[in-house]
Amino acid sequence: MRGIVPPDPETDVSKISYGVVYIPRRNRNRFPANCVEIFDSKEAALKAADPTKKRFAALVSGPSRSSEGLSLYYLIEWLRNAKEITSPTGAE
Repeated sequence: MRGIVPPDPETDVSKISYGVVYIPRRNRNRFPANCVEIFDSKEAALKAADPTKKRFAALVSGPSRSSEGLSLYYLIEWLRNAKEITSPTGAE
């Protein structure tokens, strides 16, 4: 994972969490902390996501302090629920 500081196993400073990211487009891999809402489970994050309102479920790492002094979360992967996944032929 290039560009991500791995979590320190001895502290809770930065950890991997499920969250919902508010972002206009899913083309970035780091987000300001005020754009990320953390949830206890994958299911809760998927339920809270609303792509029509630019809120996308993700597995994130953070918060981490950037060199600019911002608190950031880093994308591990975007989460998708069954409604977003289509079959290989494109039929649902």
